[in-house]
Amino acid sequence: MSTDAPSAEIDTTLFITVSGPPGCGATTLCTQLAEAMGCPYVSGGDIFREIADEQEMTLNQLTAKADESDEIDRAIDQRLQSIAEEWGMANKPFILESRLAGWLAGERADLRIWLDAPEDVRLARIEDRIETEAEMRVREVSEAGRYKSYYEIDIDEREFYDLNINTARWSKRGVFELVRAALEEYDPETDEGAFSTPSVEL
Repeated sequence: MSTDAPSAEIDTTLFITVSGPPGCGATTLCTQLAEAMGCPYVSGGDIFREIADEQEMTLNQLTAKADESDEIDRAIDQRLQSIAEEWGMANKPFILESRLAGWLAGERADLRIWLDAPEDVRLARIEDRIETEAEMRVREVSEAGRYKSYYEIDIDEREFYDLNINTARWSKRGVFELVRAALEEYDPETDEGAFSTPSVEL
């Protein structure tokens, strides 16, 4: 068995959001958590691919269209927010992953996680992807600008996240174990309250 694979189930009904920049390790963590929690997870990338299929466009074509107007970004975010609303009332374990997942889920989320790593580490992690280093940097700046323009969101505002983890400091398994410990030790009866999440009007 791989040392990166979860070795035990997590008994929880928490709705979790996972966010972070490209190469932060979000997909790896979400896959591990979903397996251990026995629950589904949805990512912004999943929704992007769904919209591309619906419009019979390639991912590159849809990306180009997204750069031209706010239509695609808003469609993705509206779907993610609808999913958050549905699962926020379900009292079942669920994971929502996107750069804005913590914002879009708002008070519906039980635990909000932000993952990050130094830029050189993140670049090394995505070197086998189609996206180049320059494209990644441009995308991060472009997305931050769009979030601010569309929703008045400052992506660097992170005080409402419950966990902020530098994934470069631990192995994939180590990051998972940190989050698993947080989930297993969480007790709503001793929870003194999360930071308020600013509302997002889409």
